[in-house]
Formats: sequence, C-alpha cells, structure tokens
Amino acid sequence: MSANVGPELQNLINLLAKLPGLGPRSATRVALYLLKKREGVMLPLAKAMSAAADNVKACDICGNWDSINPCAVCNDKERSRAVLCVVEDVADLWALERSGAHRGYYHVLGGLLSPLDGVGPSDINLTSLLKRANDETITEIVLALSATVDGQTTSHYLSDHLLNAGVRVTRLSQGVPIGGELDYLDEGTIAAAMKSRRQI
Repeated sequence: MSANVGPELQNLINLLAKLPGLGPRSATRVALYLLKKREGVMLPLAKAMSAAADNVKACDICGNWDSINPCAVCNDKERSRAVLCVVEDVADLWALERSGAHRGYYHVLGGLLSPLDGVGPSDINLTSLLKRANDETITEIVLALSATVDGQTTSHYLSDHLLNAGVRVTRLSQGVPIGGELDYLDEGTIAAAMKSRRQI
C-alpha cells in the first residue's frame, strides 16, 4: 500500500483483508467502495456489525448463532424431537434449513477432528452431544458431516462413542450429485456412489 495512506484507512484495509476470500487488493477495493458509499452502506454496516457483536451469541443447546438463547430453532416446538442432526458449523445448519430437508433439531460441533492440525475431541462440542444423545426422546442421530478425511474421521469417532446411547446413528448419503456426469467425478465420489447404491 502507498505510504501516504492514513492509519485509519490502512487499518480498515488490513482488517478487511482478514475476511475469507479477500486479499490485500480486494480489501483495498472494498474499503474504497465503502468510503464512496459512506451513508448508504458503510455507516449502516458498522451499526449492524456492532449490534451483531453485542447481541448475537451461540445457543447454549445446539451452538447455532442467534440473538435469543435458546435459539429460534431450539425454541420451535413444531420440530421432531426424535431426530438430531449433527453438523460441523453453523453454515451447514443454515444450508440444511434452507433446503427444508430436516425438521428436527441440530447440534453444531464447531469443527472436525483433525489429528494433523492438532484438533482433538476436547476441541469440538462433543461432551454436550453425548449428553443430548442420552435423551430418551432422541431415536436417531444423523451425522451430516463433510465427505473429507477429517469429516470421515469425526463420523467414525462419533459413531463409536454413540454406540452406548441406544440411538440409531446414520450419515448423509454420498455419491453422484444431481445433474452430475460420471466422466467429471473423482474416483472417491464414484466409489462412494457405488457403495451407497439402492434399488429403484
């Protein structure tokens, strides 16, 4: 960055550059855009960020982000208490909510086990999951974790530890996506699709 940029602007650019998908050049463009749109975008954004920082917290039950605690999902009495869906992060919970595919409750782990990165069982929201699994109203726990090495490691670890809870443990089906062509898929996806095949 040019040496004649003031410290306030440089600090704004540095902070924006820490956001996912933004490098120094993109952060500079965003900072300049915000300054040009000060009244319409920058000031309302600053207020919204301040309000979110003050009011949005992790739900004590599931780990979802909300301004009420327990969150709106956990407060929804119309949901099925029988099925608990375990996800890695809040973004995954929101994706499932958008799809409308799950009408039960959730549990956000806050990460995946990754021995190479030093992430162990004590680093994810595991203790409260095991406690929730012993709730007699829960009959099934769906492991909706990514089909990565860390996702598979976490799924195996969780399924081993949930054996004594007396609940059915399932995971999302994996394989060929809708609209996908076999020629463009990797070998792992094709193998998972063959293993998960079912009668039509």
